[in-house]
This record gives sequence, structure tokens and C-alpha cells, in this order.
Amino acid sequence: MDVAELLPVAPAVFAAAFVVTAVSASLQGTIGFGFAVLSVPVLSLLDARLAPVPQLLLAVPLVAAMLWRERKAVELEGAGIIVVARIPGAAIGLVLLKLLSTRALDLLLGAFVLCAVAILASGATVRRTTATKVTAGVASGILGMVSSIGGPPLALLYRDARGDTMRATLAAIFSIGLLITVTMRALAREISWLDVRVTLWLLPALLGGFIASRWLRGRVEGRPLRVTVLLVAALAAVGLLVRAALG
Repeated sequence: MDVAELLPVAPAVFAAAFVVTAVSASLQGTIGFGFAVLSVPVLSLLDARLAPVPQLLLAVPLVAAMLWRERKAVELEGAGIIVVARIPGAAIGLVLLKLLSTRALDLLLGAFVLCAVAILASGATVRRTTATKVTAGVASGILGMVSSIGGPPLALLYRDARGDTMRATLAAIFSIGLLITVTMRALAREISWLDVRVTLWLLPALLGGFIASRWLRGRVEGRPLRVTVLLVAALAAVGLLVRAALG
């Protein structure tokens, strides 16, 4: 049997998806978030079958590997609060997933992320208090459930942290938060066998991107790190709005 016949999408589309997945995994491994932020909007435009659930499943081994690699830099204080706050956020996201159209969700989430980026780009500082951690956790849970893009709220919260602290702490939060989201999606029958097939085909690209991030992570710190965080978050918002405009 021809390998092309086994692919879930056309070979050319899959090749593009493979590259996007590798680049996105490298981005996540370098700055601490960005895998779904970059891959979900792009792959959704390429073929609706490629996103967003496969990225949710692929993110599980990715963040686990990141957590192990940089476990010594985890900032445990506050991480527990954020993880707990993701649970009601995921529940709210599940309700929205059932009630709203994909276009409405894209418009809502795109606007939310753009507002957050605008606030931080203006020079405003977000202190990591109990209130902001709870807010970021709930927002991350909602975003992660409906679009697999749960990184921006947490990345914006930790944007002033050291590069290794951001990567390690977000990986710790995502390791538990993603399991919550995947479990709730599975129980709600929002994960198909096609999603699993796409995930398995793209797994090698994920591994390659993560390995590449080992070389990049020491070269992206300080201001470049913060600028990258804001640019990637904005990219996610624009991608969602474009997808909504295309209907």
C-alpha cells in the first residue's frame, strides 16, 4: 500500500503540517509556550482535520519532556493555584464548545488575546498575585479547552521571568492542565480516532522541533524573549480572527 494512502490528508498538506509542527515545537521548547499558538491557526487554515485536537494531544509529551529537562528551574509558588483554577476554566470552555459556533469562538478568543497583548505592549506590569494567577488559570483553561491555545494568559503573566523559569514553570502547569483538558474532552467525546491518527503522524516532527530547541533556548533571553512572547501571542489572535473571517 502506498504511504500516501495512509496519510490523513493530502501529502503536500501533510508535508506543510510536518514543518509547522516542528517549528512550533521548537518555539515552545525555546520560550516556554507557543506550540498550539502557532500551529493551531496555521494548520486549521491548511485543513480543518489537522487542528485543534491533535495539537492538544501532541502538547502532552512535549510539555512533559520540557518539564523533565528544566525541572530545577520550576517556580512552585503559585503554580498550584493556576492548575486548580484551570479546572473551572476547562468546564466553562467545554460548555462554550457545545453552545457556540466555531466562528463565534474564534472571534471571542482572538479579541481576548489581542487585548492582553495590547495591555502588556503598552508597558503595563502584571504582578503575580493570587488574583492574577487565578484569572490567568481560568482564562488558560477556557482557551485550552475550546482552541488548544492555553498559553497566552500564562505567558503574559510570566513574561518578566527568566527564560528557564518561564519554560519550566509553564511546563509544570501545562503537564497537569493538559491532562485535565484531554480527560474532559475525551469524556465529552470531543476526541476522534482521526485526531489520534493525525497526532501519531506528526509525532516525529514534534520530537525534531524539541531537539532543535536545546540549541535555541540559551540564545533567546531577556528582551528578545519578552518580544517573542508578545509577537507569538498576537500571531495567535490574528490567526483566530482570520479563520473566523474565512468562515
